[in-house]
Amino acid sequence: MSIVPQSENSASAPAPWATHSASALLVLADGTVIEGEGIGAFGLGHGELCFNTAMTGYQEIMTDPSYSGQIITFTFPHIGNVGVNEEDIETVNMAASTGLSGVVLGASITDPSNYRASRHLDSWLKARNIVGIAGVDTRALTALIRDKGMQNAIVAHDAAGAFDRKALVSAAKALPSMDGLDLVPLVTGPQRYSWDETTWTWGQGYGRQEKPEFHVVALDYGIKRNILRLLASRGCKVTVLPPNSKAEDVLALKPDGVFLANGPGDPAATGEYSVPTIKALLDAKIPTFGICLGHQMLALAIGAKTMKMPQGHHGANHPVKEHATGKVEIVSMNHGFAVDPKTLPAQAEETHVSLFDGSNCGIRLKDRPAFSVQQHPEASPGPEDSHYLFDRFVEMMRVHKAKA
Repeated sequence: MSIVPQSENSASAPAPWATHSASALLVLADGTVIEGEGIGAFGLGHGELCFNTAMTGYQEIMTDPSYSGQIITFTFPHIGNVGVNEEDIETVNMAASTGLSGVVLGASITDPSNYRASRHLDSWLKARNIVGIAGVDTRALTALIRDKGMQNAIVAHDAAGAFDRKALVSAAKALPSMDGLDLVPLVTGPQRYSWDETTWTWGQGYGRQEKPEFHVVALDYGIKRNILRLLASRGCKVTVLPPNSKAEDVLALKPDGVFLANGPGDPAATGEYSVPTIKALLDAKIPTFGICLGHQMLALAIGAKTMKMPQGHHGANHPVKEHATGKVEIVSMNHGFAVDPKTLPAQAEETHVSLFDGSNCGIRLKDRPAFSVQQHPEASPGPEDSHYLFDRFVEMMRVHKAKA
């Protein structure tokens, strides 16, 4: 091969680099504006900006109703590599909004390479009207959230890159704080329904619980499918009730146990209507198990307080210690509020604690058959270290039923 030198005035000299305008912006309430590549739906997404450190399960994360009103920054770089499918959706109420306000990625969406994939992530985001931005330095953004705390933000996607930056900054600053927001009505419905689908098995999909031993009534604050599946797989028929149900509605169904579901928003706001119901159910001494927002609801019902966290816990690699055994579990988490352990009454015992920051992750009542955890033991996504908590709930119901 021969190389022919070109003169400086040659017509074939390299052209200057082309310039491209950003097709998406991430605008923070502190005035920070980040440019990137638009993905998903066109338009605006607004909410509280957080980061999630999970390395797998992006579809389960984006369909978790607990993320209502939030924009998720994924710290893992390869989002989209397994595509999306119809089996890994976590929201139950498909008619309601998933609540997710937007997504932030470090790299462009990876093309799917998985036998279960039925759709490309970008088209799925468009179909669900989720706005996103890629090409962001997510490491720097995560550090910003870690140091300054979660703040409100707007994701804007416009193919032509026509943005009024000043107006977007003003709009981000004007967004309401998560403090005081009851977002549960956005992700739940008014209907009662039954659940009998069990967990997924490779090559077979989901099964059905045909011979239940127990009847569990779940109060729905934004419940996830895999929680219901794990209950059904352990011999439970589950009846799901709306979040504003009264104690008499629950007691009329004669349950063996009560489950308090996960969900979004400020627990104190949701507690305005849920706490009186939970208090009455605790007085009836029905075995009770709560997860995430349900954990916070149980704490509020016994007189404890909740507090806003600076950056929350979001990921599938969080270490939590159980005091009774000393065992450390790696768990999935998604919460921006926490129970203040200093406000727990004498009849409550702290059972679990985060090894990241020492925040409360579990309580047990000494005078009634009730317990709860802050983490997500259903492991969707996440490890299965905490599956034993469902067995603990079933055993509690079995003992209570034998005494009745």
